[in-house]
Amino acid sequence: MPEYDFSGKVAFVTGAGHGQGRSHAQHYAKHGADVVVTDICENIETNPYDLSTPDELEETASIVEDEGQEALTIEMDVREESQVEAAVDEAVDHFGKVDILANNAGIFNAADMTEMPEQQWDEMIDTNLKGVWLCSKHVGQHFIERGDGGKIVSTSSAAGLIGTPSAGHYVATKHGVIGLTKTLALELAEYDVNVNAVCPTGVETPMIAGFTEAYGEELMDEMGAFSGPWSVFEGVDMIEATDVSEAYMWLSSDAARYVTGIALPVDAGMTAK
Repeated sequence: MPEYDFSGKVAFVTGAGHGQGRSHAQHYAKHGADVVVTDICENIETNPYDLSTPDELEETASIVEDEGQEALTIEMDVREESQVEAAVDEAVDHFGKVDILANNAGIFNAADMTEMPEQQWDEMIDTNLKGVWLCSKHVGQHFIERGDGGKIVSTSSAAGLIGTPSAGHYVATKHGVIGLTKTLALELAEYDVNVNAVCPTGVETPMIAGFTEAYGEELMDEMGAFSGPWSVFEGVDMIEATDVSEAYMWLSSDAARYVTGIALPVDAGMTAK
């Protein structure tokens, strides 16, 4: 594992209750950062599986503390600007600053475009795209005011680079995250802020498990069928959360100081075919 040094840094992680967000929080702490762990801690009506609970978010905070770093726990809905603004203010008041924003919060559900209820579309867009904008807006304002640079890393998806049947709303958000990333990279460059996105293939997390339970493995197979298997590596279907976290660590580090505006596939070759 590369020895990144985030000593004295503060990372603000959304969707940290479990899955990839928890992994990111632990990795930041392992490399010396204090971590603001945030999650909605309640379900979203059109999403068919349970989201993180307050107890799970507290467990993530304990994991950060077990790594020897301080954790600040905040329940926050990324769809609500007042909550995002208050959370960023609380983080800055508590730690004095934020250095890294990890835009991880997101949901994943399915419906054909011609049959999807408007509410399902709206809740996906608001969570996966508007939430990234709101968090980037308010942490970005802090970066500008502070004048000491910063890092924004957002989770797009392999589906942000290609199409996926039965998930057009999800695909739209993930393409949108890449467009937002490129634009923010240009707007914030003069303030020495790097803005990048990571594009994972399927990741073994509670989100994927909940999706599969709700819709069945057949739909998962169909959603992967547009490019064949989810991975080009023999014996590998989905990757692990730690694989995505390693990309987050690099993009958050000084090793990637001149990397900005990219969408980095961590997709086991899925989009190369």
